[in-house]
Amino acid sequence: MNTVVEKFLRYIKLNTESDTETGLTPSTPGQMELAHILANELKEMGLTEVDVDANGYVMGVLPSNIEKEVPTVGFVSHMDTSPDFSGRNVNPQFIENYHGEDIVLNEAENIVMKVADFPELTKYKGQTLITTDGTTLLGADDKAGVAEIMTAVQYLTEHPEIKHGSVHIGFTPDEEIGKGADFFNVTKFGADFAFTLDGGEIGELQFENFNAAFAKVTFKGRNVHPGMAKNKMVNSMLLANEFMSRLPGAEVPDKTEHYEGFYHLIAMKGEVEESSLQYIIRDFDKKDFEERKQLFESLCKEFDENYKNASVVLEMTDQYYNMREKIEPVKYIVDIAEEAMKQVGVDPMVIPIRGGTDGSRLSYMGLPCPNIFAGGHNFHGRFEYVPVESMSKAVDVIVKIVELIAKR
Repeated sequence: MNTVVEKFLRYIKLNTESDTETGLTPSTPGQMELAHILANELKEMGLTEVDVDANGYVMGVLPSNIEKEVPTVGFVSHMDTSPDFSGRNVNPQFIENYHGEDIVLNEAENIVMKVADFPELTKYKGQTLITTDGTTLLGADDKAGVAEIMTAVQYLTEHPEIKHGSVHIGFTPDEEIGKGADFFNVTKFGADFAFTLDGGEIGELQFENFNAAFAKVTFKGRNVHPGMAKNKMVNSMLLANEFMSRLPGAEVPDKTEHYEGFYHLIAMKGEVEESSLQYIIRDFDKKDFEERKQLFESLCKEFDENYKNASVVLEMTDQYYNMREKIEPVKYIVDIAEEAMKQVGVDPMVIPIRGGTDGSRLSYMGLPCPNIFAGGHNFHGRFEYVPVESMSKAVDVIVKIVELIAKR
């Protein structure tokens, strides 16, 4: 079996869902278990300075095998999977020589991945797909990236004729809950620049991402007996509903694309006395991003002033920023990745990330870090899949980047 597939299947057996509620780093024990597995594998390959720190960050160094000084490149992926859908007891299925039609993931539960819903499936006719069984996510985000980096490192250690400078490897916890870079020690990592391999179909190359904020709006009302409620009751759920109606209805994830920003309601809780809404706010343009946050602030102020016997509390924090500002001064690293793709037969697609990666925060921490495809589709749900051929090409891209840097 293909080495990258063997590694991928081994890693997805571990439940590494992250968890916003534990307050720990890593937030779940499965991530630390995977961290030690990866560290041991890196040691077995002969890497130096291999370490798992107290927060579950894995780092290691493939020493240079050339005499001249070349830039030190890093490769980074995250070990956790999304808490939005179960990552426990993943049961992958292989669709060999894919026929280009609907895929029955689970006959007993009538779960079907339809081409009409996911038309990009037809791009992979004749290839081998790894899918879920319809009851869990797959974990290609980002264990495909982890497996690809590990496979590329193994290939480089087994082929010393490939000349390369120092290659630094890093695996992070809790990216899916926005904490992947919280305790990443850029100085210790020691690379001049790096690439994340994080999701995305074959060919994706990205150095732009959303500016991002999280907002929680709490509505505090007043509850009295409904038979005696006139001019006394303030139903917090109705306030929350009115707040939602005041946001632009077309500026939501399922109605936006490309460089369009959005407001995304991710959680809501409600009773008469108190209700809350949780949003993520996204925009590529910094000015538009600030205007989106200002709308939340002005609406909350308006509600707080206009509704007697009620109050509205806004908690809002920035999460990360568009990495483009930090990548453009060293744009040549994107050019290297683009050339590497072309040389291994992959058509580059330089597109913005409609989300975030560890790379966005790492770029602002002093480690410029564009993103390269890992090959997966339909993350965070039962319809996730990854083509084997895409994973193999990602390995080729990593190796070629290392070669190209050594020739600079």
